[in-house]
Amino acid sequence: VQLVESGGGSVQAGGSLTLSCTASESTYRSICMAWFRQAPGSQRETVATVDSNGVTTVAGTVKGRFTLSKDNGRSTLYLQMNNLKTEDTAMYYCTADVCQLIRGGIPRYWGKGTQVTVS
Repeated sequence: VQLVESGGGSVQAGGSLTLSCTASESTYRSICMAWFRQAPGSQRETVATVDSNGVTTVAGTVKGRFTLSKDNGRSTLYLQMNNLKTEDTAMYYCTADVCQLIRGGIPRYWGKGTQVTVS
């Protein structure tokens, strides 16, 4: 399973970024995918998840600001992040696995991560 993230960067508070995660088509269609994030000294947090039926969940800390979407033609998962806050600063990771492990916060397959810094 190969997951390739892009789209991180530095932005001022109130700004927007879109993260992308491209997976192989078989991975993309068959299992759950999710974005996790982790800031230095903080616990890892599940930001948003999507299952193979396209049902999404978004953490309460980002609800109303972050949107998870999929481009099936490109086997790509997007995380649109609006109204970013300094507390959103973290390394963001794209993950994939069976839904049980995603929901348990312990997926086996991870991208390398992309840094988001909000100042």
